[in-house]
Order: sequence, then C-alpha cells, then structure tokens
Amino acid sequence: MIIAAMTDTSLAITGGALRLSDWGVMRAQGEEAAKFLHGQLTQDTALQTPQQGRLAGYCSAKGRLLALMLAFKRDANEMLLALPAELLPATLKRLSMFVMRAKCKLSDASAELALWGLAGEAARELLGADVPAEVWSVTHIGNALAMRLPDALVDGASLPRYALLQAADAPAPALPALDADSWQWLEVQAGLAWVRTPTVEQFVPQMINLELLGGVNFQKGCYPGQEVVARSQYRGTVKRRTLQFAVAGGGSAQIGQEIFHSADPEQPAGLVAAVGSHEGQVLLLAEVKLAALEGGSLHLGSAGGPQLSQRPLPYAVAEPQ
Repeated sequence: MIIAAMTDTSLAITGGALRLSDWGVMRAQGEEAAKFLHGQLTQDTALQTPQQGRLAGYCSAKGRLLALMLAFKRDANEMLLALPAELLPATLKRLSMFVMRAKCKLSDASAELALWGLAGEAARELLGADVPAEVWSVTHIGNALAMRLPDALVDGASLPRYALLQAADAPAPALPALDADSWQWLEVQAGLAWVRTPTVEQFVPQMINLELLGGVNFQKGCYPGQEVVARSQYRGTVKRRTLQFAVAGGGSAQIGQEIFHSADPEQPAGLVAAVGSHEGQVLLLAEVKLAALEGGSLHLGSAGGPQLSQRPLPYAVAEPQ
C-alpha cells in the first residue's frame, strides 16, 4: 500500500465554535414523519428516540448518495434534518414527491434554526452535565439540541466535536470563534466526508465509509437503493474506499477533483470528497480504488500533479474481499 512519509500536521486548533452558515435545516412534521423518513433514508428513524441522533444517507434508486444529513428527533411528531444548504432545495423537492398520503409535512426551517459546530475540551465543558457521551447521541438543552460527532484525530489525540442546533436568533455559544477552514480541517481528520454538489450521485454509501461511521442500518426495511447498498456489503463488492491524504507542498485541492495513479495517467483512480487546510498544510479525504494502493503513487489532478501521502483514519477500513 502507498504509505509515504507523513507531512507534519501539528496545529494549534484546540477548539471553539463556528456557525455553519453553509448548512440548512429541513423539518419533517406530523405523526408519520419518522415512519416516512424511515422508508427513505439509510437509517432507522422509526425506532429513533429523542436522545439518539442519526447520520443518514438519501440515495437514488441506483444506490448513489444524493445527500448526507444529521437527523434529530425533537419529539414523536417532529424530526429535523441538517444538511449542506446547497443540497437542501433538491432534497426537499425529491422527498416531497414521495410523501403522498403519509401524515408528514416537509419544510425548510433554515430561517428559524442554525447549526453550530463545536470542538475541543472547552466545548465539552460548556455543555457540562448535558454533554452527549456517545457518538450520534443527543441531549436537549432547553430548546437546543446537541449531538456528539465523531472525534477528530489530531496529532494522535482525539478532539471531541459536537453539532449544536438552536434558534437562529439565540446567542452564540460562549466559546472562542473557529474559522471555516479550521472546522473543515477537523472534519477531514474525523474521516467524515459530506456529499456536496460536485459529489452528488458519485458514491455508494460504502465508498465514503458511511457504514463504518454508523450511517447505514442493514436490519431495517427497504429504502431507495437499498438492494444495491446491501449487495455491496454482503457480496464483498466494495473495491473503493475513502481515505485520508496529505497533499505534498500544500497545493490547493477542490471537492470533486480527480486523482490519478502514476502508472495510469489516462484513467482517474479516485475523487476528492473533502478538503481541509491549515497553516499552509492541506489534507483531503478521497475516494480511491483500493487496488491503486498496491504500488506506485497517487497524484492530485493528473499523474504529474502534487503527490498524495496516505494518513491514518480514526477508524479501521477493511481490505477488499
């Protein structure tokens, strides 16, 4: 496998808070809201409790991800779905097509609710006794909802992260301000790549490690693309995975940019799914052919582009069967 010398990625990011202004919130309301979403998403929302959050994918009939979202359950009749704002209108429109007679009303609640990203020990202390302990667990703090996100692996140590969903006009969390680049840097080091416009319908869930992050329930009933997702899981057909890389020389990278292998300059070997930069250092999460890791080198943009050095993820990725 390709494991080049790791770039020094030490950094001074110790935590803080950032309003995720590029995210939106969808509301599903009604006595059958959870049941309806249960039949549409990769996760079990029917049995979800208000103390449980969900990382959930929304797939096409071909099993390709259209969106990835955080699912909060405020009460028995209301669910809130946080996802990148650029994908919310299309996701809302598509889901609305299938509501039909279900007792569920979908709407855009982005003007009412704001999503914040919190990180570090200071964030844990701020949440205090209400801090959600397990990944994807949720605590209700007044009218706000706090969800534990996967930790970022920073210099070999875990940095806790949380998503805080609160009223748009509520005061900002009493934490130092994080900038967007720092938050993206931590997202990459958590091994979590969100579907964005350039990557819509590019990935089966396993290609971006969704099931390794707890985003797929294989015991639940049908949803769009379920047969493809299940077949990929149980027949060992996952030959592509998302891994973390450092970009040599700190060159720029973009989501949706292609990756090439040194021995095959004509055929892309992967696709950039997430990018984080800090102090001139660039890390990315890229979906790549696992066979391309057996020799040679991977490069950004072209076979002659900046070389990529593989870095460890905070969770294990199995070898192809």
